[in-house]
Amino acid sequence: MSDHIKEKGKASRARLLAAATSEFARRGYHDVRISDIVSIAGLTQPAFYLYFSSKEAIFLEITEIFHSRVKELIDNSLLDSEREMEEIFENIKTKLKIFFGFLATEPDLTRIGLFIDPNRTQIKAEMILMIQRNLVKEQRAGYFRDDLDMEFVAECLVSMIEQLTETRLLPGLSNVDRLATQVVDLMLRGMIKE
Repeated sequence: MSDHIKEKGKASRARLLAAATSEFARRGYHDVRISDIVSIAGLTQPAFYLYFSSKEAIFLEITEIFHSRVKELIDNSLLDSEREMEEIFENIKTKLKIFFGFLATEPDLTRIGLFIDPNRTQIKAEMILMIQRNLVKEQRAGYFRDDLDMEFVAECLVSMIEQLTETRLLPGLSNVDRLATQVVDLMLRGMIKE
């Protein structure tokens, strides 16, 4: 198979994924048909079946893309134990900005992964567990108080991210920097006036 044909195939597959992502995010899983996807992608149904066995198969691939990216971001969010404590606020804010940035730049993927995927509850539970593991490591490194229940903290953080993404980030009511700053300020400094 020539390189040109391979590249054309990759481009067609990518168009199908983009069209499906857009449609699933806009209309939900059940209201989207394969004919809708191929029409938007400018391809035929036989072309669809060259790359995906069913509507469920393309949806599962889209959700896996979201889950893989979230896992990678959480894996990369562990604080460097070599850093100075004075930098902790900015370090955590930067990592949260990267996370919110991904959600903001991929709004359709985010809608599917956080709000449409029937497995979203399980995925959020996995996010909580991954964040909890990072927080426990950081707690042991001396970043956080020893008496904090990091499962509770992780659950609060994931719930905040989910809610703020839905009500502020995706509708454009708040930007990535502002959300990250407010979340980190609340989580690390609390509400009591000093």
